[in-house]
Amino acid sequence: KWHRSKPGLTERFELFVNGRELANAYTELNDPRRQLECFEDQARAKEAGDEEAQQIDGAFITALEHGLPPTGGWGCGIDRLTMLLTDQSSIREVILF
Repeated sequence: KWHRSKPGLTERFELFVNGRELANAYTELNDPRRQLECFEDQARAKEAGDEEAQQIDGAFITALEHGLPPTGGWGCGIDRLTMLLTDQSSIREVILF
């Protein structure tokens, strides 16, 4: 989601524990009009040959129109959590490959 008062920025933060990044967090785009614009951009890119672009998800837009309260998400990698729990300073010590 775009930052509400600073154009060109997003609303996000990172969680650090003992000087190590544990998780990334962000707010979700919950404005149905802006989301539809993003979907339309993706659909145009798909028509232009972008294999990774997605189609418009009408059901999702309908759900947003019914109302989605301000929400956020965060991602915590099991590798980073394992680093914290085992007191490892390098991610190489906890990845198996």
